[in-house]
Amino acid sequence: MSSAASPPPAATGHQVRLSEVLAGLSYALDLTEGQREGHAARSCLIGMRLAKVVGLSRTDRSALFYALLMKDLGCSSNAARFAALFAADERVLKHAIKTINWSRTIEAFGFVTRNVAPGAFWLTRVWQTMAVLARGPGAARDVVRTRCERGADIARMLGFADDTVKAIRALDEHWDGGGHPYSMKGEAIPLLARILGLAQTVEVFHSSFGIQTGYEIAVARRGTWFDPELVDALVSIRHDREFWTGLASRDPLPRIQKVEPEDQVILAGPDQLDLVAEAFAKVIDAKSPWTFKHSNGVADVAVAMGARLGMRESELVELRRAALLHDLGKLGVSSLILDKPGPLTAEELVPMRRHPAHTRDILGRVGCFASLVDVAASHHERLDGSGYHRRLNRDRLPMAARVLCVADICDALRASRPYRGGLPPERVIEIVGREAGSALDADCVEAMRHVLLEGQAAAADAATPAVKTVPGLAEDYRQAA
Repeated sequence: MSSAASPPPAATGHQVRLSEVLAGLSYALDLTEGQREGHAARSCLIGMRLAKVVGLSRTDRSALFYALLMKDLGCSSNAARFAALFAADERVLKHAIKTINWSRTIEAFGFVTRNVAPGAFWLTRVWQTMAVLARGPGAARDVVRTRCERGADIARMLGFADDTVKAIRALDEHWDGGGHPYSMKGEAIPLLARILGLAQTVEVFHSSFGIQTGYEIAVARRGTWFDPELVDALVSIRHDREFWTGLASRDPLPRIQKVEPEDQVILAGPDQLDLVAEAFAKVIDAKSPWTFKHSNGVADVAVAMGARLGMRESELVELRRAALLHDLGKLGVSSLILDKPGPLTAEELVPMRRHPAHTRDILGRVGCFASLVDVAASHHERLDGSGYHRRLNRDRLPMAARVLCVADICDALRASRPYRGGLPPERVIEIVGREAGSALDADCVEAMRHVLLEGQAAAADAATPAVKTVPGLAEDYRQAA
């Protein structure tokens, strides 16, 4: 293998282990993939155990370690297309497809027929099935390519080495050449990617059906999906009861630090933490073509508002991070709900209004982001107690949370949504102003007005950029609308 995980750009001030930050945030990726929480962390423990058996160097183990934690960085980028194509909750689809051998035509056909348009009239399901099948293997390859390339791009943005980036890009390749997106075969697939693919599959079956099933699947796919030598390495630890029992019964996060090569630890300072927030903002916003730049848009407006209101520089740094990460919980909401071109039903509002709680849970796992939790998770609260998810009132909403509430509404109104086009600044000011002093802080609304009229925040993109950057999404999205 080539280089180790490259240390990110130098940062000043207090530093924390980058692995602690990413391991906590990986729970957001688990939400998107429809996996049991801790999936990426447990996959990391399995992969690092395999690395020890096969004798990877510390350098390669470090590159593998971060690839395992961040293997699903691109998972949100194909969520809208999955949901539109199948007319189904993409999280259910993503979970289900990991439990079948989709490289077999019969199993792939069965997956389609079982999962398209659940609950719909039978004729609707037939037409939806035909629409999926008409796209053929090429469409499936494109969906996987979008995910893998996006994940690799974000890993590169975070400063990881080529070995980590290449492993994430080749996550879904198979030993026999039947995988996606590039049909790599045998040793042409990077070794670290081969470990990723085996570790994540074993984790899915171990979590869902028990370790015996996990081993049976690995052995059954030996030489087809998986490198035979890696499967043999897995079999060699079959009777390590302490490892497998611990994996099933304990929170995996405390164990992550123990498997990171000590002489390869990457420390993150303020600059790197900002970069992590920017990277996960990209993950969040890729979930829907209608929120492609929302997190950055909210952050820009919020910081400009905060500066106008006299917030200190350190407070603005915290505010920007909270704004970038405020919608982490939306990764756990189906794209069918997020992208619905009309009012949500009472049933659909339940998971939508739960997303700030998910944001709170995820950020609560990241010690250095503890100060962001209350602000980020309060972006739908209102001064009069009419918001959600905790129905806080003015006495319990600090200024940063009040700023974020207004900035979030502002960016949502000025960007396009499935049910309307983006609104001009004057219209945004008019709409938000109606609740000034009651539901929204009047000073924050006034600050927003100045920010918009003076052009201190970049204008929202009125188009739907994700449709332009994901081939085929426009067609699939129109089909579902």
